[in-house]
Amino acid sequence: MDNDTQNKKNLKKCVDWSQIGKQAHLSAMERSPVNDLEIRELLRSALTDKIDDREIYMRGVDRSYYYEEEGNDKGD
Repeated sequence: MDNDTQNKKNLKKCVDWSQIGKQAHLSAMERSPVNDLEIRELLRSALTDKIDDREIYMRGVDRSYYYEEEGNDKGD
């Protein structure tokens, strides 16, 4: 979520987390210490200019909890 704040301020964009599947996110995060290109591209492809859209924000919050849930990795 901190990156979203920076993106809003600097790029006038934010990540629409509903566009990023859990498995894709987890896989990219696992590989990011070695090569962050995958995670950067994943996030870049989900950028939106709807920075003041409450629904986008709330979906991001919901999605962050979803990514953290144990045992809920159905390839979404």
